Amino acid sequence: MSVSNKAVFFDRDGTLIYDYGYLSDPAKVHPYKCAVKALTSLQKAGYHLFIVSNQSGIGRGYFSENKAHAVNKQMCKLLRPVAFDEIVFCPHAPNEKCTCRKPLPKLGINLIKKYHLDPTRSFMVGDKKSDVDFGHAIGCKSILVRTANGNKHLQKYPDMKPDCIANNLLAAARFILRKEYI
Repeated sequence: MSVSNKAVFFDRDGTLIYDYGYLSDPAKVHPYKCAVKALTSLQKAGYHLFIVSNQSGIGRGYFSENKAHAVNKQMCKLLRPVAFDEIVFCPHAPNEKCTCRKPLPKLGINLIKKYHLDPTRSFMVGDKKSDVDFGHAIGCKSILVRTANGNKHLQKYPDMKPDCIANNLLAAARFILRKEYI
């Protein structure tokens, strides 16, 4: 694989895996059917793959950071042969007023600097307005997937402006790969 400075950032719950709300049990990790195919196609095209997730269940006291890491480990196992460059998350509850909760750009900016990424060649894929806003905040194109919360957020936030609305992760990957050749 060639060295690349382009990336795709993903939300986790509702984008890569089913969103059961405050997921802390690795046995309940279920990737979307098209996830491996979508992620593999992006990785083969030279994209770095990252997960940026809000895990407020930690800050709310529902589960520990160790449980979040166990869920991520199981997800990575189920998504093989895909390999993520890094998985980062905000562990804070919304009322904690941290600087790392999406849509704030801190986690993405840190990854962009660490991996020398070009945000203008990169994308954010998620199922919530906070994902779309996060992508724009770090200078990426944002894709809203209709899975999990996607359709609800389209109705709830009519002013939301994703660069693409995709039915699922595979449709999002196809949009990204088409954009590469335009």
